Amino acid sequence: TANKEFQALYPGDRPDRQPVHTVYGGAQLFKEGTIAKMGQGALNHFNQYAPNSEVLNNVLGISIKNGLAEKVHRKIIDKLTNEAVEDFRIDFEDGFGNRPDDEEDQTAEFTAKELAKGMASNSISPYIGIRIKPFSEDMKTRGIRTLDIFVSTLAAETGGELPNNFVVTLPKVTIPEQVTALVHLFENLEANTELESG
Repeated sequence: TANKEFQALYPGDRPDRQPVHTVYGGAQLFKEGTIAKMGQGALNHFNQYAPNSEVLNNVLGISIKNGLAEKVHRKIIDKLTNEAVEDFRIDFEDGFGNRPDDEEDQTAEFTAKELAKGMASNSISPYIGIRIKPFSEDMKTRGIRTLDIFVSTLAAETGGELPNNFVVTLPKVTIPEQVTALVHLFENLEANTELESG
């Protein structure tokens, strides 16, 4: 019985796609074109340091005889051109640091509007979200406030739409009640915005 109850709550890893990496970028640096700019930078570096398949052969030992190195080289260029960043977190925690409340408020609003622009221009990563401050006693109010400003602004800009695969990362969880509090905040945000329940 206990096993069945557990499986009902956690059936295992999802069968759909999951990102292979997550980039945490300071919120103060995020704009609509940030992800594309990162991809272009990665592509530029790859083209500079691995301009052909022979480099892959020399560095990684991928054979050029059977065409494998050329195939891998093309796939890397394609990946960097179309989707260099699979998952991006707009970071209001370690990547942002502790700043005056007015500055974090303004950054939360600005980045939400930039994310809405990115959604409209289809220039964001397939997975995206924010990392807020932890719900420790000294940081909980700031984390809640940033989440509220960001999600409320995003919902207002998009008519209640969130990006596909949107994630809110709660860092440094120390007790289960912090996660429960986050769930209650989500419910309040859904009730007070155009966001759908769930």
